Amino acid sequence: MSAVKIVNVENQEVGEITLDPNVFDVEIKEYLLHDMVRFQLAGRRAGTACTKTRVDVKGGGKKPWKQKGTGRARSGSRTSPLWRGGGVVFGPKPRDYSFKLNKKVRRQALAVALSAKKSADNLMVLDDFPMEVIKTKNFLRVMKNLNIGSGLIVLPEQDENLHKSARNIKDFKVMSVDGLNVYDILLHEKLLLLQPAVSSLEQRVLS
Repeated sequence: MSAVKIVNVENQEVGEITLDPNVFDVEIKEYLLHDMVRFQLAGRRAGTACTKTRVDVKGGGKKPWKQKGTGRARSGSRTSPLWRGGGVVFGPKPRDYSFKLNKKVRRQALAVALSAKKSADNLMVLDDFPMEVIKTKNFLRVMKNLNIGSGLIVLPEQDENLHKSARNIKDFKVMSVDGLNVYDILLHEKLLLLQPAVSSLEQRVLS
């Protein structure tokens, strides 16, 4: 078991919390992170790129010119890939880029990402983050107190005021435990966990 200090919004230490080593102190296996990021990004691809083959291009019913006697190369259709405006050879078609990754591997990758943040001293636990109104200025003030320039804030459940206060800031993101993923963890320099979210996160990884 490893203990991490708990701070408040003024960056003052207010206690300690013991983190489960099976979630926050596992071996860093980079290939798991790589596979998980590929899995996430592949699932986000629209796969809607589509080109027309020669049978999809309108026209081409009439032979452009007679077969012989013109001095030009023979041609049978204006939809030929050799012609401007003709079909495309081996062009992209709509497809699904996603692939399967076992649930066990996904959980291991999440534990590796969390452990990597902790080992790099980029993990913080916050006792509470009260946001009575939607105010980006108040959110940035707390981030400045905590000395965080780029961070992912993880809540036990969605907080609309906090989420909307941070949504227009490029280097920050707020999400609940249910939405936490490897890509967003690696994308941000700091990982800020609210204390009530820690147990839910450990339960999600180990269940």
